[in-house]
Amino acid sequence: MDLYHPNLKIVSAPKKLKVINDPVYNAVRISSPLIFDIISHPYFQRLRRISQMGLSYLVYPGTHHTRFHHALGAMHLMDKAIRTLRAKGVSISDQEEEGLLIAILLHDIGHGPFSHALEYKLIHAHHEVLTLAFMHELNKEFNGALNTAIAIFKGEYPRAFLNQLVSSQLDVDRLDYLKRDSFYAGVTEGNINSERLINTFFVVDDQLVIEEKGIYSVEKFLMARRFMYWQVYLHKTSIVAELMLSKAIERARELLLLNDEHAIASPLDGFLNSALTTGQINIEGIDINGFAILDDYDVISALKRWRQSKDFVLSFLSSSILDRTLLDVRFSEEPVSEELLKQTLSKVSERYGLDEHQSSYLVYTGSLWNRAYDETKEPIRILFRDQSVQDFMRASKYLGTQAFSAIHRKNYLCSPTL
Repeated sequence: MDLYHPNLKIVSAPKKLKVINDPVYNAVRISSPLIFDIISHPYFQRLRRISQMGLSYLVYPGTHHTRFHHALGAMHLMDKAIRTLRAKGVSISDQEEEGLLIAILLHDIGHGPFSHALEYKLIHAHHEVLTLAFMHELNKEFNGALNTAIAIFKGEYPRAFLNQLVSSQLDVDRLDYLKRDSFYAGVTEGNINSERLINTFFVVDDQLVIEEKGIYSVEKFLMARRFMYWQVYLHKTSIVAELMLSKAIERARELLLLNDEHAIASPLDGFLNSALTTGQINIEGIDINGFAILDDYDVISALKRWRQSKDFVLSFLSSSILDRTLLDVRFSEEPVSEELLKQTLSKVSERYGLDEHQSSYLVYTGSLWNRAYDETKEPIRILFRDQSVQDFMRASKYLGTQAFSAIHRKNYLCSPTL
């Protein structure tokens, strides 16, 4: 059953809510009736039920904030960036302003339940592909009013700096999520000065640049990003919980294909069908209305049902996530050897009376990696007083600049405690 009636029309209320209270920035301004109507749309309201940080609340109990919070926060910072650039003489039309605000407001609308934790698991498409699908559907409803926003989001708008404000190595998306996630997690690692960085924004030859006085703020931003990944985003407990959630989805799908009806949990059942895991999906082939029904609550409800499953693996994974009795994680400098993996699988099989295939749902290896600055991507540009522009890596006088671009990796082995 579709949640959205095909004849549903968003009708502008005669009086609009102009300001939304926000615990990080105090107030978020809604600048136009169109933006108000987009925020009011069921597609966007769904983000209230999509966790910003997956299962990180199992480590940091305060991280129950949502993609809805983040989207509004990012729009707030974009509003500040537009005002800053205009004050410095950068021309941004009213159409471009609204396009920028809508593009950043909707930049994460394609995330599914628990955000990155189930990326590709319910539908084989990256969240940015799904974001574009949502944006195109909204554009139909709003009679082409999102054309500029879509062009900016896709990087097809002729002024490059507009896309760089939305998506780059120093964009308002990152400026919000580092500060916001740090706030809700109760840690200081990501508490960057977003406003200070925005105040150093400028544009040269249609490229976003940072004025020389902001170079230390850029260094702080990159260090904060690096620390937040190891301290929060890649914390071993949240990582293993998300891996287990992913494995629970895989096991439920396998049981469904074997006609084990006990694994089915509507409205997830349609997204456990193998037809949605082939990778042969484009924007036109995505059931956006069906996907838009799904949120974190559906997954939690499924886990509560699956914990009663007669299948040991599905029941074990579901109960472990709900009760936070998670698998053990061991890190190593070197990749986990095949011999150690086989030994661990054998011990788990013997302990729980499982075959090797079943045990593979409880034992897995991989690696985590973190890089604060990618020299192969579009650089962060620093504008000096003599009007020259340099890549941040050459402009920074910090002796440890290679620490920003170096890849830091940890290998892991997950299994029940043996």
